[in-house]
Amino acid sequence: MTAMAEKKRGIGRKIVHAGGWQIAKRVAKTVPFGGTAVVLFLVGTDIKKKGAVGGLINSGIDAIPLVGLAKNAVELVRGRDFIPDRRKEKKKDV
Repeated sequence: MTAMAEKKRGIGRKIVHAGGWQIAKRVAKTVPFGGTAVVLFLVGTDIKKKGAVGGLINSGIDAIPLVGLAKNAVELVRGRDFIPDRRKEKKKDV
């Protein structure tokens, strides 16, 4: 009876393992495109911060799946962006 229980547990574990692997493969396939979708959603914010040209270049680089990941990792380590934000203009009192 214990041999039968061990055999069922082994089959169930194999099924869960195979199902988990299938889910992991599907998620891995969608992750790069999910990142691109996020970049497209946030392109307006980049343009406001960096200007039209800088924002579009920054968003374009971020939209490329592995290149954008590498760029963001390097920026995180450096502590600053490759393409800096525009300088904020100070309001002058009249």
